[in-house]
Amino acid sequence: MSALIPFLTLDRTCEQVKALVNEELTNSGFRVVQTFDLHVARLAHPDCTCPNHGTDDCNCQMVVLLVYKKKSDPATLVIHGQEGRSWLSLTAPEGRHNQRFETAIQGTLRSGLSNLLPRAEVTYESAQSAV
Repeated sequence: MSALIPFLTLDRTCEQVKALVNEELTNSGFRVVQTFDLHVARLAHPDCTCPNHGTDDCNCQMVVLLVYKKKSDPATLVIHGQEGRSWLSLTAPEGRHNQRFETAIQGTLRSGLSNLLPRAEVTYESAQSAV
Protein backbone atom coordinates (compact mmCIF):
# COMPACT_ATOMS: atom_id res chain seq x y z
CA MET A 1 0.00 0.00 0.00
CA SER A 2 1.24 3.47 -0.79
CA ALA A 3 2.04 5.78 2.11
CA LEU A 4 -0.11 8.35 0.33
CA ILE A 5 -3.30 6.29 0.48
CA PRO A 6 -4.95 6.36 3.91
CA PHE A 7 -6.59 3.24 5.30
CA LEU A 8 -8.14 5.01 8.27
CA THR A 9 -9.45 8.53 8.96
CA LEU A 10 -10.21 9.84 12.44
CA ASP A 11 -11.75 13.08 13.66
CA ARG A 12 -8.91 13.69 16.12
CA THR A 13 -5.68 15.69 16.05
CA CYS A 14 -2.49 14.01 14.96
CA GLU A 15 -1.12 14.10 18.52
CA GLN A 16 -4.27 12.43 19.88
CA VAL A 17 -4.16 9.77 17.18
CA LYS A 18 -0.44 9.16 17.74
CA ALA A 19 -1.07 8.48 21.43
CA LEU A 20 -4.01 6.17 20.67
CA VAL A 21 -2.10 4.30 17.95
CA ASN A 22 0.92 3.84 20.19
CA GLU A 23 -1.26 2.49 23.00
CA GLU A 24 -3.24 0.10 20.76
CA LEU A 25 -0.19 -1.29 18.99
CA THR A 26 1.90 -1.61 22.15
CA ASN A 27 -0.93 -3.38 23.97
CA SER A 28 -1.15 -5.81 21.04
CA GLY A 29 2.53 -6.76 21.20
CA PHE A 30 3.95 -4.43 18.57
CA ARG A 31 6.90 -2.12 19.20
CA VAL A 32 6.50 1.46 17.96
CA VAL A 33 9.38 3.87 17.28
CA GLN A 34 8.78 7.45 16.17
CA THR A 35 11.23 8.59 13.47
CA PHE A 36 9.80 11.93 12.28
CA ASP A 37 7.71 14.82 13.59
CA LEU A 38 6.91 17.71 11.25
CA HIS A 39 6.63 20.24 14.08
CA VAL A 40 10.13 19.38 15.27
CA ALA A 41 11.51 19.46 11.72
CA ARG A 42 10.00 22.91 11.12
CA LEU A 43 11.84 24.33 14.15
CA ALA A 44 15.03 24.32 12.08
CA HIS A 45 13.28 26.31 9.33
CA PRO A 46 11.41 29.21 10.96
CA ASP A 47 10.81 30.95 7.61
CA CYS A 48 9.12 27.90 6.09
CA THR A 49 5.43 28.63 5.58
CA CYS A 50 2.65 26.10 5.32
CA PRO A 51 1.35 25.57 1.77
CA ASN A 52 -2.17 25.14 3.21
CA HIS A 53 -2.23 27.96 5.75
CA GLY A 54 0.71 30.17 4.89
CA THR A 55 0.90 31.39 8.48
CA ASP A 56 2.55 30.63 11.79
CA ASP A 57 -0.85 29.31 12.92
CA CYS A 58 -0.41 26.14 10.88
CA ASN A 59 -1.93 23.08 12.53
CA CYS A 60 -0.66 20.58 9.95
CA GLN A 61 1.31 17.70 11.40
CA MET A 62 2.94 14.55 10.10
CA VAL A 63 4.38 11.81 12.26
CA VAL A 64 6.22 8.74 10.97
CA LEU A 65 6.29 5.62 13.12
CA LEU A 66 8.14 2.36 12.55
CA VAL A 67 6.10 -0.63 13.73
CA TYR A 68 7.90 -3.85 14.64
CA LYS A 69 6.69 -7.32 15.61
CA LYS A 70 9.27 -9.81 16.83
CA LYS A 71 12.09 -10.09 14.29
CA SER A 72 10.22 -8.72 11.27
CA ASP A 73 11.32 -5.73 9.25
CA PRO A 74 9.30 -2.70 10.33
CA ALA A 75 6.21 -1.34 8.66
CA THR A 76 6.06 2.43 8.24
CA LEU A 77 2.96 4.10 9.63
CA VAL A 78 2.35 7.73 8.65
CA ILE A 79 -0.13 9.88 10.53
CA HIS A 80 -1.00 13.12 8.76
CA GLY A 81 -3.17 15.59 10.60
CA GLN A 82 -4.83 18.88 9.71
CA GLU A 83 -7.80 20.85 11.03
CA GLY A 84 -8.60 18.28 13.76
CA ARG A 85 -8.67 15.30 11.39
CA SER A 86 -5.99 12.63 10.90
CA TRP A 87 -5.26 10.09 8.19
CA LEU A 88 -3.28 6.89 8.71
CA SER A 89 -1.28 5.30 5.92
CA LEU A 90 0.85 2.17 6.07
CA THR A 91 3.62 0.65 4.02
CA ALA A 92 5.11 -2.70 4.85
CA PRO A 93 8.16 -4.39 3.35
CA GLU A 94 7.42 -6.48 0.27
CA GLY A 95 6.59 -10.17 0.62
CA ARG A 96 3.76 -12.52 1.42
CA HIS A 97 4.56 -12.73 5.14
CA ASN A 98 4.66 -8.96 5.35
CA GLN A 99 1.20 -8.66 3.80
CA ARG A 100 -0.05 -10.53 6.87
CA PHE A 101 1.97 -8.14 9.04
CA GLU A 102 0.35 -5.12 7.37
CA THR A 103 -3.09 -6.69 7.71
CA ALA A 104 -2.44 -7.40 11.41
CA ILE A 105 -1.49 -3.77 12.06
CA GLN A 106 -4.51 -2.44 10.19
CA GLY A 107 -6.83 -4.89 11.93
CA THR A 108 -5.47 -3.97 15.34
CA LEU A 109 -5.97 -0.27 14.68
CA ARG A 110 -9.40 -0.62 13.08
CA SER A 111 -10.75 -2.75 15.92
CA GLY A 112 -9.03 -0.80 18.70
CA LEU A 113 -10.09 2.59 17.35
CA SER A 114 -13.51 1.55 15.98
CA ASN A 115 -15.35 3.65 18.56
CA LEU A 116 -13.67 6.75 17.05
CA LEU A 117 -14.53 6.02 13.42
CA PRO A 118 -17.12 8.14 11.64
CA ARG A 119 -20.15 5.99 10.87
CA ALA A 120 -19.98 6.58 7.12
CA GLU A 121 -16.21 6.22 6.73
CA VAL A 122 -15.19 4.57 3.48
CA THR A 123 -11.57 3.53 3.16
CA TYR A 124 -9.69 3.28 -0.10
CA GLU A 125 -9.49 -0.53 0.18
CA SER A 126 -13.21 -1.05 0.80
CA ALA A 127 -14.06 1.34 -2.02
CA GLN A 128 -11.80 -0.59 -4.39
CA SER A 129 -13.27 -3.98 -3.42
CA ALA A 130 -16.77 -2.66 -4.16
CA VAL A 131 -15.79 -1.85 -7.76
